[in-house]
Amino acid sequence: MQKVIISTERQVTLDGLLTLGMLENGLRSADFMCCEDVELDAFSGIFKVQGMRDGNVYLTEQPKRVRNKALFRDDNASLSQGQDKRWYFYFSLDEDQLEQLPEKLVRQASAIAQKVLRKLILKQQ
Repeated sequence: MQKVIISTERQVTLDGLLTLGMLENGLRSADFMCCEDVELDAFSGIFKVQGMRDGNVYLTEQPKRVRNKALFRDDNASLSQGQDKRWYFYFSLDEDQLEQLPEKLVRQASAIAQKVLRKLILKQQ
């Protein structure tokens, strides 16, 4: 049997066994075992999977999510600017700290607002 080297430059059809199943938590799983001698680069990604009634399965890789780097951070909050040029303020707090939420939210939002004023707004003037 000849070894097949797969590159991203061409499409290759492989023979193998596809095992479809369901995990104990109710989620579906699929395993493909190739029956040919193949060499390819390992990869992982997020895919859209379509299982058809006739047994065909189609996978399409989804684009990688671009994460916005936080411009300013505090203990439980951060501010970033998205690809859409919108500003995003994120705040999170554990459920057992609900009584502290108003004080921490106001304090950290105010601290980040002051940083924006000093480092972004006044710098432009």
